[in-house]
Amino acid sequence: MMETAKRVLLVVAAFYIGLSGESAPAADGVDQTRLKHVAALLSKEPKGFGAPITDRNAWGKLGKNDSFKGVISDAEKLLRAAIPEQPDDLYLDFSRTGNRTRWQRVSGRRRGRIKTLALAECLENKGRFIGAFEEIVRALCAERTWVMPAHDRSLTNFNGKVVDIDLGSSMLGWSLATADYVLAEKLGTEARRMIRANLERRIFKPYEDMAAGKRKVNWWMTTTNNWNAVCLGGVTGSALAVIDSPERRAFFIVAAEHYSQNFLKGFTDDGYCSEGLGYWNYGYGYYAMLSELIHQATGGKVDILANERAKAAGGFGAAIEISNGVYPAFADCSVRARPSSRLMYFVSRRFGMGLQRWEQDDPAGPGGSLYDSMMYSFENSASRAKLAKTGSGELPIRSWFDKAGVLLCRPRANSQSRLAVALKGGHNAEHHNHNDVGSFVVVLGDKALLLDPGGEVYTARTFSSKRYDSGVLNSYGHSVPIVAGKLQRTGSKARGKVLKRQFTDSTDTLALDISSAYDVPELKKLERTFLYSRSGPGSLTVTDEVAFSKASGFGTALITLDKWKKVGASSLMIYDSDEALRVDIATGGIEFEVKAETIDEDVSAPRKPIRLEISLKNPVRNAVISVKIAPMEEAGL
Repeated sequence: MMETAKRVLLVVAAFYIGLSGESAPAADGVDQTRLKHVAALLSKEPKGFGAPITDRNAWGKLGKNDSFKGVISDAEKLLRAAIPEQPDDLYLDFSRTGNRTRWQRVSGRRRGRIKTLALAECLENKGRFIGAFEEIVRALCAERTWVMPAHDRSLTNFNGKVVDIDLGSSMLGWSLATADYVLAEKLGTEARRMIRANLERRIFKPYEDMAAGKRKVNWWMTTTNNWNAVCLGGVTGSALAVIDSPERRAFFIVAAEHYSQNFLKGFTDDGYCSEGLGYWNYGYGYYAMLSELIHQATGGKVDILANERAKAAGGFGAAIEISNGVYPAFADCSVRARPSSRLMYFVSRRFGMGLQRWEQDDPAGPGGSLYDSMMYSFENSASRAKLAKTGSGELPIRSWFDKAGVLLCRPRANSQSRLAVALKGGHNAEHHNHNDVGSFVVVLGDKALLLDPGGEVYTARTFSSKRYDSGVLNSYGHSVPIVAGKLQRTGSKARGKVLKRQFTDSTDTLALDISSAYDVPELKKLERTFLYSRSGPGSLTVTDEVAFSKASGFGTALITLDKWKKVGASSLMIYDSDEALRVDIATGGIEFEVKAETIDEDVSAPRKPIRLEISLKNPVRNAVISVKIAPMEEAGL
């Protein structure tokens, strides 16, 4: 990989000194011919998202969009408000306490001024907001580092020993570069010089040195998660918006073509995103913006969306819906997570998915970052795409991610049933992994009464060797068994092996061997079978069959954010103010007990989750626990 990157930069150097002759040796498809080809596609001037302030027709049209009506008044408030202070002591807060929130809250307010002030000036064009914009530029460029404290644990960036690129620095870079592009000559010479000098020092030079092999690459360049797409988007977007040389800009595009393939490798072949829906919005959202900027810069001649893997990954947001706008909070996700309407608009139109409810949304607006707003508020390849002639927008009765081992089952349209489920196999070494092999979510109407509680509020522990001390990241916070007193282990060997899958119009059956998820030598068998029925009001039956070489403890669990109570010797009710589920427990006559515990973790959910443990009272050699979950007709609420 390092040698490849070195050859890429040597090709770029050939442009700078005017070399000609034979192409450089091919390096994973990157060679001098490719660079020359891409450079020839680029305009002489840099190009970012949006339009320069001098294009008054474009900005006048945007100003008539109702979603932009409050921008100028928001910017006027900033004129009266001081820039929030961000002292060194606040940066060091994370290294001392592990708290990420305090610095990030202030940082977000500082960086948010870029978009508001730039948009207000472009809409009004009276010069009122230029001074305040230049003031925040000076403040941001005076920061010791643009790298977030949580990504600088050793403080090497803070202390000036190295200049790395992370999520925070790449996004800030792209924001400033986009502001430079849209404000153009309206900005003072000193402000533009300052922006470009800081981009050169904090973004362009470090990236080129890494690509040249002059220093070790930042890990995100070769990783397969959201960092790859986000940082590549920030770096490439910054370069295309402000770098004058077409040849140099071509390098950033060709490098993005190369390194962004790593991001797509993070999806299974069926398009499943193990990072969860929230990070799909983030990571794939940046991949879409990266692709669109390259598409626009090259007149559509370079399109990194034009492959089946990118298309499959783009379909994740639609396929992962359980029912009625409810989505599973798998991985480090929030129970409130929903697909980005802008991103769904984009992927549906670009890939011809025909998702009418998403395509009807107007994506224009000031939300998100400045470059995000500009991409979706001005014409792009999705807005120009021909609408698909087919596609009802209705969800199919199931989504089966066969490579990931994740199944979503839904009732038939216009049926009596309102019960839908998400069933997770997978493994315990996924991106933003939780130890959750065999977990499930049950939705009644539009309420997830049994669920995955999602991620915790991030601290230093979250991404450390103590990650699975968390009661919502380890298997204790998931609807899976405890075996001989042990939780699930971490690692790719802990996985749900599909033993059976049988799908019909009336029932879906998925059987998993989940024994590998437990480091229990005496465990001989642990099979979990899901039987989803679409008949009548619908139901889900979860059956665990376990066998040990010697008598051992065994139990399973249900996770909810809502109320519960016993309604019989072997029945529970899970309910809120509108919906209720009945859970009938069968153990073949073996005595069991139900214990409730609130999981005391700082979670992203609105309430702390409740764990309902269903445990056998005595050790067993063989046992079967079955829980049938169905709507409760008479909830007695």
